[in-house]
Amino acid sequence: MQTPSKILDNAVEQLSSLPGIGKRSALRLALNLLQRNEKEIHEFANAIIDLKLNVFNCEECGNISDHAKCDICLNPNRDSEVICVIEDIRDIIAVESTGAFKGKYHVLGGVISPMDGIGPNELNIQPLIDKVSQGHVKEIIFALSPTMEGDTTNFYLFKKLKGFSTLITTLSRGVSVGSELHYADEMSLGRSITQRQEYNQE
Repeated sequence: MQTPSKILDNAVEQLSSLPGIGKRSALRLALNLLQRNEKEIHEFANAIIDLKLNVFNCEECGNISDHAKCDICLNPNRDSEVICVIEDIRDIIAVESTGAFKGKYHVLGGVISPMDGIGPNELNIQPLIDKVSQGHVKEIIFALSPTMEGDTTNFYLFKKLKGFSTLITTLSRGVSVGSELHYADEMSLGRSITQRQEYNQE
C-alpha cells in the first residue's frame, strides 16, 4: 500500500509494526494523527518517548514502574509473605482489578515454551527461588494461564520449590482451561484466587 507521501508511508509502516495493527488500520491512524495540531502531536510523541525511557521493571518483583520499586512492593499494607506468580504485567492488572489479592507479585516475564525457544533460563525464575530460600515466604500462588505452557511452567516451579516449607497453591479452575489469565472476567478470576487450592502435581 503506497500513498502520495513517502513520509506518510513511513508512518504507516511504523504503526503497522505494532501487534494487531494491519496496513489499513495503520493508514487510518496515521491520517488521524495528520489532522491533529502540532501541540497534540508533540504530546503524543513525548508520551511514547517517555514510555520507553522512564518506565522500569521493579527491582523487587519485575512489575513495571516509574521508579526502582513499584507501588505494590512499597505498600506496607501488602502481605510480603504471600507471593502470586504471574506471567506479565497484564496479569497483575487483571488480578488487581478483582480486589481479591492483598499479597505481592513475582513476574516471570513469560512461560516455558520450547516451541518458541523459551526455556527456564529465559524467565525470571531464580530470584523467586532466592526469595523462598530466605524463609520469609509462607505461600506461593501459581497464577499462570491454564494452558499447556502455563501448566508446564507450574510443574517446573513446583519441582524447584517443593524442598522448602512454603505452601504452594494454584488458582481454582474458575478460569477456563486453555484461556489466558488476563482475559478472564473479574468475578471468575476473583473467585479463583479466594478459592485457590494446594498445588497437585498429578
